[in-house]
Amino acid sequence: MPQIIFLPHEELCPDGAVLEGEKGTSVLDVALKNGIGIEHACEKVCACTTCHVIVREGFDSLDESDELEDDLLDKAWGLEPESRLSCQSIIKDEDLVVEIPKYSINHASEQH
Repeated sequence: MPQIIFLPHEELCPDGAVLEGEKGTSVLDVALKNGIGIEHACEKVCACTTCHVIVREGFDSLDESDELEDDLLDKAWGLEPESRLSCQSIIKDEDLVVEIPKYSINHASEQH
């Protein structure tokens, strides 16, 4: 089973995490199942940018983003060439190294 390595994030996973992700599952679902509370204001339907992540390793193993995801990512804070919406990042056979950006465009977190 592929590993999803989450780099340390000050609030969501201060020590980082190494998790197993079942093929066909989204990066967001793996994070949420393991207590990493990545925001997802649209409830995982590719309608916002709050679940934006940067895939530092394994990016090329993911399916290409579609036009809708690309349009949403253009609005994301800290956009990088390896940025993806974690709700749309479906795990394949390769391990991934994921960074959760420090900020999102969400003005009020759903968790606070």
